Amino acid sequence: MTASTAGAPVAAGGRVRPGAGLRQTATMAWRSLVAVKHNPLELVDYSITPIMFVFLFTYVLGGQMAGSPDAYLTYALPGIIVQNTLFMTTYTALALNTDLTKGVFDRLRSLPIARSAPLIGRITADLAKHLWATLLMLALGLVLGFRVTGGLGGLLAGVLLLVVFAAAVSWSAVLIGMLAGDAEKVQAFGFTLIFPITFTSSAFVRVDTMPGWLQAWADVNPVTHLSDAFRGLLLGGEVGRPLLWSLVWAVGIAAVFYPLAMRAYRAKA
Repeated sequence: MTASTAGAPVAAGGRVRPGAGLRQTATMAWRSLVAVKHNPLELVDYSITPIMFVFLFTYVLGGQMAGSPDAYLTYALPGIIVQNTLFMTTYTALALNTDLTKGVFDRLRSLPIARSAPLIGRITADLAKHLWATLLMLALGLVLGFRVTGGLGGLLAGVLLLVVFAAAVSWSAVLIGMLAGDAEKVQAFGFTLIFPITFTSSAFVRVDTMPGWLQAWADVNPVTHLSDAFRGLLLGGEVGRPLLWSLVWAVGIAAVFYPLAMRAYRAKA
């Protein structure tokens, strides 16, 4: 990696040219993906854990929640995938925090590469892992009886929506990873934030079954909009309003957390 970036074209003023910056970002992303080969335990988080969630929610809660596991799987699988996608953004924060504490970023800063390449490279690699987990859960759902009635177009649009939303939320994970003192604080903060937001949405239960005061929050909860949009795209239901609000939330989250994350990153330099 040092050899490939040391000779990268640098514009006047010490800035890396856009084409070189893209190549460096791809190199950083590949570095993160190759790490899975040397640390197979990562496959537990990105493969075994999603599978476990599908089985537990379907066969432990299915009978109580919808009368049968099959009926609940049809409703809950999109929400389970959304939950897993959001929880996995915590791994981005953990990885960045680990790189910071171990001095990896100090070594990267000594190279003539784009300042944002390590961050965007990490997020890009993690999005590829999100995609893997999403497709794995969908495949398992199909085996268990879930059917994508929204067609191939709905499936592709739904997966793309998850990737876009995960990319936006990842910048909040970057900020957490930069500000947290250690991995334990990253995990505590991530789960404290994501856990209640996920479970007070329509991901696993219908909003109209909640108390009135909780419905008011669930109706504006971004996870509700994302779950409803993803469910509608997969099953061919209502899509327009939840899809629009999901994109609005994604843009808003990115607009707030991208500059904050980059500022925190520069402060570490």
